[in-house]
Amino acid sequence: MSALFQPFDLRSLTVPNRVWMAPMCQYSAEAFGPNAGVAGDWHFAHYAARATGGTGLILLEATAVSPEGRISPGDLGLWNDTQAEGLRRITAFLESQGTVPGVQLAHAGRKASTDRPWKGGAPVGPEDHGWQPLAPSAIPFDEIHPVPEELTREQIVGIAGQFADAARRALDAGFKVAEIHGAHGYLIGEFLSPHSNHRTDEYGGSFGNRVRFALEVVDAVRAVWPDELPLFFRISATDWLDEGGWTADDTVRLAPLLAEHGVDLLDVSTGGNASGVRIPSGPGYQVPFAARVKAETELPVAAVGMITEAPQAEKILANGEADAVLLGRELLRDPSWARRAARALGGEVHVPPQYHRSV
Repeated sequence: MSALFQPFDLRSLTVPNRVWMAPMCQYSAEAFGPNAGVAGDWHFAHYAARATGGTGLILLEATAVSPEGRISPGDLGLWNDTQAEGLRRITAFLESQGTVPGVQLAHAGRKASTDRPWKGGAPVGPEDHGWQPLAPSAIPFDEIHPVPEELTREQIVGIAGQFADAARRALDAGFKVAEIHGAHGYLIGEFLSPHSNHRTDEYGGSFGNRVRFALEVVDAVRAVWPDELPLFFRISATDWLDEGGWTADDTVRLAPLLAEHGVDLLDVSTGGNASGVRIPSGPGYQVPFAARVKAETELPVAAVGMITEAPQAEKILANGEADAVLLGRELLRDPSWARRAARALGGEVHVPPQYHRSV
């Protein structure tokens, strides 16, 4: 029987298969006004299509815990109840198709306040509904991004509280999985890496100090997230720097700490915290990082990164390199990838009765 189409139990939750959708920003919410950050028709149609295609778990895009935590003015948010209400129709439809709804809670840190990618992705100022980015240290991401404001201790504690408040709203909106975004050079990842964290207080310097904020956010979210529901953490396993950055060794060291604080699965990506680095990308290029965490710790992992073919995904799971695969761009190209893969591998997925003639 196909490993890719075996159910996966996490706490009291059963995910029907191991084909999961990675968080991918759509930058398509309203940017300002009373509906800023609210999901609209685009979001419903986008996620609904992947659910009817058989995807076992869908992690919604990076959803900001505060207005200044958005990557762009078009990001989804969960800093108010109107945003939570706008997400209920999505979670209800996903569940109606047998898909588990999950959400990624995020703060963009020093990479905040940028334009939509198809408009160039450059930083935007107040005249275009932009804002002042925040970060562990006053170090810009690159020569184009502005110098961020260095967070005070009080602000750091406040942001952990914002993650908890967003998690409460996510639960109210119907999500069954919450993922904390600690990857790709956004705020939590900025604290983890010595490349971006030059603090000299209890949040900087040593490994224990640099991981402190990540664990405080996990604690804050776990305190309000039900014991019966799983919590994920997304990490960039390496900054891809020769020295002075976060490393695969650091990731393996952090994984058991996350588990001790209530994280149920590590979503293993790479990069995003240092500009101008060369990343040796290719099919499955990030899988070895997930495989190492799985081999050296007891924390379940999901692998991501140019996983495009059913036999490739099946091999990753059959070889014990990961517990699930997260598909990104391939699900943009083919919303019914899971159904097609099940046909190829002899697995089964939910098929809406309206689509039975396609089986």
